[in-house]
Amino acid sequence: MNLNIDEANRCLLCKNARCQAACPINTDIPKIISLYKEGKREEAQKELFENNPFSSVCSLVCDWDTQCKGNCIKGIKGDPVEFYKIEQELSLEYLKNLKLEKPESNGKRIAIVGGGPAGMTVALILGQRGYQITLFDENPRVGGVLRYGIPDFRLDKAIVDRYEEILKDLGVIIRPNTLIGTVITLDQLLNDGYDAIFIGTGVGRPKELDIKGETLGHVHYAIDFLRSPETYDFKEKVVVIGAGNVAMDAARTLKRQGKDVTVYYRKTFENMSANKSEIEEALEEGVKFEVFKAPVEFVDEGVIFSDTENYTDENGRIQTRIVENSEKLVKCDGVIIAVSQTTKKNLVSSSDIEINKWGLLVTDSKGETSMNNVFGSGDVVSGARTVVETIANAKRIALNMDLFCKGGSKLEKARLLIEEIDKEMVELFEKRFKAVKDVIDFKKENNMDITDSSREEFLINKNLGYLKDKALEKYYVEFLKNMFVVSKKYQSDIK
Repeated sequence: MNLNIDEANRCLLCKNARCQAACPINTDIPKIISLYKEGKREEAQKELFENNPFSSVCSLVCDWDTQCKGNCIKGIKGDPVEFYKIEQELSLEYLKNLKLEKPESNGKRIAIVGGGPAGMTVALILGQRGYQITLFDENPRVGGVLRYGIPDFRLDKAIVDRYEEILKDLGVIIRPNTLIGTVITLDQLLNDGYDAIFIGTGVGRPKELDIKGETLGHVHYAIDFLRSPETYDFKEKVVVIGAGNVAMDAARTLKRQGKDVTVYYRKTFENMSANKSEIEEALEEGVKFEVFKAPVEFVDEGVIFSDTENYTDENGRIQTRIVENSEKLVKCDGVIIAVSQTTKKNLVSSSDIEINKWGLLVTDSKGETSMNNVFGSGDVVSGARTVVETIANAKRIALNMDLFCKGGSKLEKARLLIEEIDKEMVELFEKRFKAVKDVIDFKKENNMDITDSSREEFLINKNLGYLKDKALEKYYVEFLKNMFVVSKKYQSDIK
């Protein structure tokens, strides 16, 4: 039963869908909704999973207000279509029933360092392609931020457990409580016969404010708190510093513990990086906010804040500065700092791998690092990003790793590349002939001639302008002419 059919029926099924363009992993939303409306539920579910193996997670934690929902054309003059509800319905059911059997081994061995969204995505994709995978994670269970960062009220941990089961079904070996870079190094992994290594360790170290009193006993970091909030014993009043999603998660978790919570931020609401829905829900739950406040010192009684203000600099840009002599003590029982995260140093400091000035891995467009056979993706490369952005990038790098591992020779690499291009051409072929049909339908409705040979010469000349390698010009013209012949036959058949 389609629980969200009314929502699906509101969709205009746009040809150039703004919602799809705004999706970091390019979910074909019109296609999914069309399949859903046609009763092709399993086909829609498979389409979602193959494009985004973690669609069940993304449907719950994505920032819909700036992605699909926020870019729906219906939202210009009314209520936008809430596709995420349809995605939740389809994806959660599919995940529950999903059975992936361990494929025949392809003889290649992969080491994955980090069991968060990036590492799990790579393991899931390459595991289905016959790779023998060992996933190393410093935590007792895989999941990374999905398990140890996002609170249960936003993401049920049973979903993360299910992904762990699926990985094991695929034959992925998980080594928990194993920190790569201390006892085991990247060089050792390569020496032990791994054909490639993927690094997806995220940014698991909190960024300090670097102000006096930060080591006092009542001062804590949000990403540490969210790992095990039940172990913290705050009395009543807690201050949260920061206004991103992690800050909102910490504040809302504290409210569920019955605490008096206030979020302090150095700018104003319009500048907050947290999802709009997260801020609204925090307000609804009783979290208080103080804006234009910056911490300058932690003391035993609480936090000393200064007022801040905006000003326009010499380049016309709006900046924020501290107002002199505006310090004021805010008494509290505990402080949670949630301003940002950075990488842990154990991995990169133990090898010759290149990092940038922010401590992030340096990779090329294919995800390759400065170490041979070592790839990287996720927050450890880009800095903190959303879950869906992490998954989209990891998916791309997983496919590049597959190409790298299978491409033992230039011939094999070239053939694999041709296969990928051919797959894209099939999709473009279908899109083109769908457009041809739309043209025919329009001409029929308006009593116009179906065929128009004058268009052929126009299209040939226009497309030749896009061709960079002029040595291929005569072959490309022949290719286009053959396509026109097939197109005419198609037009004739459907008249």
